[in-house]
Amino acid sequence: MPRRCLGLGLAAAAVPILLILLAATLSEWFDLFRNALSDLGHATRSAVAPLFNLGLSAGGLLLALSGVLCAYRRSRLIGVSLAVSGFLLILVGVFDEVYGRLHYYVSVAFFLSLAVLLVEYSVVVKCRLRRVLSLLALAVGVLSWLLHMVYGVPRGAAVPEFVSILVSLPFYLDFLASVDRT
Repeated sequence: MPRRCLGLGLAAAAVPILLILLAATLSEWFDLFRNALSDLGHATRSAVAPLFNLGLSAGGLLLALSGVLCAYRRSRLIGVSLAVSGFLLILVGVFDEVYGRLHYYVSVAFFLSLAVLLVEYSVVVKCRLRRVLSLLALAVGVLSWLLHMVYGVPRGAAVPEFVSILVSLPFYLDFLASVDRT
């Protein structure tokens, strides 16, 4: 079978990341170190909100599909978790910052779901090096959030948000590539 699962995984990552970067580039006020990524999706304050929220929703759908159609074949646990993460990403786009606390809760749930996926990957994967690397990636993600929340470094949440996404990505794609190999 051609690398359909890896292709779906790449699309699930590329669509939101590219649309987030495009929204940030088109925005005249966005500062990576002073804002949260979700500031770009605020429906009443951001002209790029439709672009940003479309990226999250489309990416969430693709992420959920990669869980249900691909990952579930190799690991039910990871398949279901990817579907949940995808759904949460959709909710982050649907319930933008206009919704206040609700947006905060679904955002926290999404980023926690990435941490859970890294732990699950470390349990499911057979290669010891990959296990260790996934747990190190988790530690980097947690450290970026601790620096932000405890010390206010950086001031905005965009950096730890991007760090969380980027440290999870290689393991997500590796898992989907392993599904293609089976």
